[in-house]
Amino acid sequence: MPHTAPSPRPDRTAAPRSRRAALAVLSTAMLMTILDGSIVTVAMPAIQRDLGFSPTGLSWTVNAYLIAFGGLLLLAGRLGDLIGRKAMFLAGTAVFTAASLLAGAATGPAMLIAARFGQGVGSAMSSAVVLGILVTLFTEPAERAKAFGVLSFASAAGASIGQVLGGVLTDAFSWNWIFLINLPIGLATIALAVRALPGERGAGLAAGADVLGAVLVTAGLMLGIYTVVGIERYGWLSAHTLGLGAVSLALLAAFTVRQATAATPLMPLRILRSRNVAGANLVQMLTLSAMFAFQIIVALYMQQVLGYGALATGLAMLPAAVSIGGVSLFVSARLSTRFGERSVLLAGLLLLLGAMGWLTRVPVDADYATDLLPVMLLIAGGGLVLPALTALGMSGARADDAGLASGLFNTTQQIGMAAGVAVLSTLAASRTEGLRSAGAGEAAALTGGYHLAFGTAAALLVAAFAVALAVLRQPAPDPAARSGVLYAADKNGTRF
Repeated sequence: MPHTAPSPRPDRTAAPRSRRAALAVLSTAMLMTILDGSIVTVAMPAIQRDLGFSPTGLSWTVNAYLIAFGGLLLLAGRLGDLIGRKAMFLAGTAVFTAASLLAGAATGPAMLIAARFGQGVGSAMSSAVVLGILVTLFTEPAERAKAFGVLSFASAAGASIGQVLGGVLTDAFSWNWIFLINLPIGLATIALAVRALPGERGAGLAAGADVLGAVLVTAGLMLGIYTVVGIERYGWLSAHTLGLGAVSLALLAAFTVRQATAATPLMPLRILRSRNVAGANLVQMLTLSAMFAFQIIVALYMQQVLGYGALATGLAMLPAAVSIGGVSLFVSARLSTRFGERSVLLAGLLLLLGAMGWLTRVPVDADYATDLLPVMLLIAGGGLVLPALTALGMSGARADDAGLASGLFNTTQQIGMAAGVAVLSTLAASRTEGLRSAGAGEAAALTGGYHLAFGTAAALLVAAFAVALAVLRQPAPDPAARSGVLYAADKNGTRF
């Protein structure tokens, strides 16, 4: 029988002030990660002009980051459990900061793409363990709900600030500063994290040093994300998509078999026996695939149909970030404490469904106040969905799997967003081309394509609601959970 190292234990003596400091550090890191994903989009024309990117090559400034980030999250989360989550967080933030310096100093396409890959590696290392650290610091359900709300607020702020800040920095200085601005933030985060985050001893590499499993899952996820982001270019039924997709699935299938038979698996399959872990991850994939329709396609609609500039688009979407952030920070925790995370999640999904349904009727000459502002307010449902999903998804993991559960949750988040990009963009483009061929004007054809994307997003949210209603269960209060140890139980009551 393999030796089982002691589970990492939370620092139960941590004062409220120190826990708040740790939450501030983790939220700052999450804001920086999300900001980095959105700040690049508005600077891409300037990057293409200065560095000589081809139109196809330019997309790799985004794809290189996504592939590294999404492909390494699961591995990074498990390694955090084994070597210590604080150590993994510090190392990841350092890698991200160094890669940001390299990106800001890039003199050609290859250098920038390599730096973006490095940023993805660092982001995966740090963000994969954030939730695992939080659940060991905030053990009371009400406190944990507030902490998840703050983290969701930071994510919403990062997405919004990125769009506005990217335009401001590029116009006022140069595109280089969208990367260089990470240096002071990263260095300050490292300095504060050394003191604020609790020290812990991981289970040790011997408890899960599954090298073959690590190679299989990392290669499978990276290849899968690469396949998905290439669908818009190559098409769904191309040899490129079908061939690489089959290889990716084969690698992930081999990883699953390996985990079922390995003495010290990288990802113990027991974690998926919890219906809340499995269900929350599936709901998250569906929801974030749908939310791409809001995050990206609404911005395209504003610019390509309504004629908004980049800065005007960022400002027009600011009410959405404020509503999501305000609800996640001030409302979600109170509602979760009173009604339970499952009920709050279902209510939030209904609000998001209302937003997508509203978007299916936006005209080619929309008035912002009457046609778009209501959507920006309904999208506040995201401030209910994300904290509730996080709490439900993490409720089914025990303490020594918290980093793995965190990495898995972030992995499905990236897969959901990548799938949303591929599916909704392809559907919108196909519908637009069909309307053009039928004689529709450019604005009408674009709007029709976007309507199809919004309708598909609404269908994805209906599926997410159905899964949440059928699969997820409100966790029962458990004294062990209040002591910092998270368990899930099967139908016979056996903890694992």
